[in-house]
Amino acid sequence: MISKSQIKLIRSLQQKKYRSKLKLFVAEGPKVINELLSAKFKLHSLYATVEDLFAGVNSEIISDEEISKISFLKNANNSVAVFTIPEQKKPKKEGITLLLDSIRDPGNLGTIIRLSDWFNVSNIICSSDSVDCFNPKVIQATMGSISRVSISYCDLTKYLSLNELPVYAGTMDGKNIYKEKLPENAIVIVGNEANGISDTLLNLTTHKIGIPRFGNNHQTESLNVAAATAILFSEFKRFTEL
Repeated sequence: MISKSQIKLIRSLQQKKYRSKLKLFVAEGPKVINELLSAKFKLHSLYATVEDLFAGVNSEIISDEEISKISFLKNANNSVAVFTIPEQKKPKKEGITLLLDSIRDPGNLGTIIRLSDWFNVSNIICSSDSVDCFNPKVIQATMGSISRVSISYCDLTKYLSLNELPVYAGTMDGKNIYKEKLPENAIVIVGNEANGISDTLLNLTTHKIGIPRFGNNHQTESLNVAAATAILFSEFKRFTEL
């Protein structure tokens, strides 16, 4: 049986202030939890409705009703784990580094983390006002990819001012990415879902690139930021690695 204090602790981790204070976050479901265990994330506690769900790891068996009390999903999974938030890693200086300017939607950030894992982009640097990568919805959307991608938060203006790599900003009025010669080592910036990249950051970029619309019907205003990121990654990797 799970105690009231345990339920209170886990429920509190839905809020960033408690995740920051306690240095803990929640993951749900065998897929995500096993990915984090394999990556040697430090386990705080593990709850499951089925025995022997996680080989070699002790879990507290609780009822379906109890797990629904600690789940942040609409339909609770069969397992919930609490992990320690790892120390922020220093970004690598080679390859593509992705900068995220004021990304607010947890689903978008989770998808972008998963895309970064797919395209072997190991560094993501977020503006301080971007959604927390340990938000439960972000963790779920990454499907475990957060265990293989380095994510940090900082003042992006300061970061770019100290940078020597070419900086590519994804904008609506940028040059056609399909016609650009793209480098192997670069910084790529994508911006806020509603407002794009801030003018302050745009002034620090060396290249503006865009994804052209095809056909005669140009009524769609913009692409979803995660979809746009996938296309940018695909072109950089196609140009430099294939």
